[in-house]
Amino acid sequence: MLSNIRIVLVQTFHPGNIGATARAMKTMGLTNLVLVNPRQFPDDEATRLAAGAADVLDSAQVVNQLDEAVSDCVQVIGASARLRSLPLPHFEEPDDMAQAVIQNAQHGPVALVFGRERSGLTNDEIRCCTHQVSIPANPDYGILNLSQAVQILAYEVHRAWRRRDDSHYVYQQATETTPPSREQVIYFQEHLGRLMQQSGFITQPHARTEEQLQALFTRAQPSRKELSLLRGLLSAFESHLPDR
Repeated sequence: MLSNIRIVLVQTFHPGNIGATARAMKTMGLTNLVLVNPRQFPDDEATRLAAGAADVLDSAQVVNQLDEAVSDCVQVIGASARLRSLPLPHFEEPDDMAQAVIQNAQHGPVALVFGRERSGLTNDEIRCCTHQVSIPANPDYGILNLSQAVQILAYEVHRAWRRRDDSHYVYQQATETTPPSREQVIYFQEHLGRLMQQSGFITQPHARTEEQLQALFTRAQPSRKELSLLRGLLSAFESHLPDR
């Protein structure tokens, strides 16, 4: 199950933070590291700070865009110190997040996404996520190093996994509630946007209607089966539109 949990670092500036992240991951049984457009990797400083976790670095995947790192994931959680303009479901406590991660990791890959050291994740990158999580800290000084944030969330995930494993009972989630992959969500959003254009529902080129509807479906968290039903409904509507 832990192999289905992916740590994604976006445009990490200091290679030492990549190494420290690998060490934080390995101590909690996580080995799946994806780097989105890092400034410098591989790097001797990353290897040095990884200590005994050089194997995590050696198997790390490097991609150019965040979409490439999470398209097959059934849940994508962005670590953010504050909410942005897109109202995603938000975990106020890391332990609540960890329980959801362990449940969803039974069915497919789950990604925990961490942004740049100074500026975090952009709004566009948060739009690639299905959820956000914050780490409660001192309101007068809530600044965490990147690898420290990874360590905290990785610990909570490992604890949630260990507690479930110790119970000798693994809850089997019904197939009907299996969450869709990020790629399936994108296909639905594109289908919805195309139908709104073809039907004349959207008439202004800069209207935010499409973005607001996408946010609505993100908050609703439809299952894979429900998303398939919605796409079938869109196809049925589309078939009755006059040819343009």
